[in-house]
Amino acid sequence: MPPARVARRAVTDENAENVGTTRVTRAKAAALETSVGDPPKKALTTKRTTTAPANGAPAARKRAALGDVSNVAKNEPSEAADAKKGGLGKNTLASKVAKPTGVQKPASRTNTTSTRTALGSKTNNASSDLKKRPASGAGVGNPVPKKRNTSATKPAPIPNIEEEASENVPPTKDGLVAEKARSKTLLASDELALDALEDEFDHKTLEELSKEAKDLDSEDLDDPLMVAEYVHEIFDYMKKLEIATLPNPDYMDSQDELEWKMRGILVDWLLEVHTRFRLLPETLFLAVNIIDRFLSCKVVQLDRLQLVGVTAMFIASKYEEVLSPHVHVQNFKHVADDGFTEAEILQAERFVLGALDYDLSYPNPMNFLRRISKADNYDIQTRTLGKYLLEIGCLDHRFLQYPPSHVAAAAMYLARAVLERGEWDATLAHYAGYTEQDIQPVFKLMVDYLHGPVVHEAFFRKYASKKFLKASIILRQWAKKNASKYLENVSETPGGKTPRS
Repeated sequence: MPPARVARRAVTDENAENVGTTRVTRAKAAALETSVGDPPKKALTTKRTTTAPANGAPAARKRAALGDVSNVAKNEPSEAADAKKGGLGKNTLASKVAKPTGVQKPASRTNTTSTRTALGSKTNNASSDLKKRPASGAGVGNPVPKKRNTSATKPAPIPNIEEEASENVPPTKDGLVAEKARSKTLLASDELALDALEDEFDHKTLEELSKEAKDLDSEDLDDPLMVAEYVHEIFDYMKKLEIATLPNPDYMDSQDELEWKMRGILVDWLLEVHTRFRLLPETLFLAVNIIDRFLSCKVVQLDRLQLVGVTAMFIASKYEEVLSPHVHVQNFKHVADDGFTEAEILQAERFVLGALDYDLSYPNPMNFLRRISKADNYDIQTRTLGKYLLEIGCLDHRFLQYPPSHVAAAAMYLARAVLERGEWDATLAHYAGYTEQDIQPVFKLMVDYLHGPVVHEAFFRKYASKKFLKASIILRQWAKKNASKYLENVSETPGGKTPRS
């Protein structure tokens, strides 16, 4: 039996540095001869990284050396080796990009491409690098945190102390005066703007109100006496005609012996004659218009003024009355206390008609009053007070400058205000032809007449009776209580001779 085979290699301690191997191969010898100055190469074995993750999690096992560049050249070559290899060595572009993030760069090495030193403003980031960035190999279990947005954490701009100090300095005395004046100007401009807006909404034009008014004439289409088809054309013609038949409001300036007070006495007497003869209201208004138009073109002596009044009433009775037993020259002669003969009255009739060119087409104010009363639902009490106010225009000479339609609108407006019938709406303004703002001048004249003492007694007694619902008493009582609100700048007389007739 052959003897046992003896082992060729002795057991050696791998960790002993001074103990060499018992056998040297040819390849090893060649390597030792060619790379004497190179550092010993380490075997490409898989090892665990010596750095722990920042969050304390255990480091994952690295992949095999094949294709893994993260564990290559942990210990970078020395400067002498880099100088020997031309500054490149074995560090490729991939190895530079994939360096372990957990390993801090040596302090002795500087970045040649940066102008900052190693101890610059990056010290804070370098000290917290291990806390905020994960170690190598921790990308799977621990996601890399997002980069902090440093633009949002910029410090707020420091306010300019000089500007704040200049703003907080109290203004001087002159500055306070200028600021107060400026604030007053702004307030005044705002008030004017508000007043303009109020005027725009409160004071509408007649055309705008006519579009909002109700059509009351369509109700009278079946009544041939109301002539609803032509009513608008008729009143449009009367509006033009009343301007042509207006007397001169200052004709008393051309009269040598007459005054406005004498005219008032004459008309008040004619009112009494009109009531005694029971004539129509239209007869009185036409008679007064004839007197004013005649005195506007002719100069009359004081002793002939009553003859002009009697003749005007006589002509108006012939023109307006249909069947009246009092329309006779003898009756007017008797009323005048036989101061004039029948021949004188007839002769004066021809003279007056010739002076007026036989033009008696006077648009009576009663027609306009009835037209407005249609929009007022034909209220009897309102229309009765309106008649009394309308006849004030015959007695007071200050109404001569206004057309009859204007006086009629103001009479109905004041009558409704006294009786509290409501506001002057779009329907009333449309059928009157005047807005509330247009009526104010005539309205104030009427209030001024009612507020004054009783001058025309026959006129007051006529409307103080039960037949006329005591209109003169009611209106004067109202004027004593409310006249102060409306009487501010009421003009006295167009001619400037007497304050009231």
